[in-house]
Amino acid sequence: MRTIPIQLPESVFSALRKNPEEFVEEMRIAAAVKWYELGENSQGKAAEIAGLTRAEFINALSRYQVDFMQYTTEELAEEIGNVD
Repeated sequence: MRTIPIQLPESVFSALRKNPEEFVEEMRIAAAVKWYELGENSQGKAAEIAGLTRAEFINALSRYQVDFMQYTTEELAEEIGNVD
């Protein structure tokens, strides 16, 4: 895994009442949820970005009040067609 340094003002950690590590973890999850909601990535890739299992990511979607199904009608029809 690659580590990328990020600089944040000390004052931002109090916004979520979290220590720096917890804050960055929550930031990863929030970004992954938003990108998933916008259709920028798949559920699996979003879970990977968030550092969560897929089940944990689905729970995070619920916490952020984002629908876990972000399929277009065509994508849903394709998914249904792929069921064995």
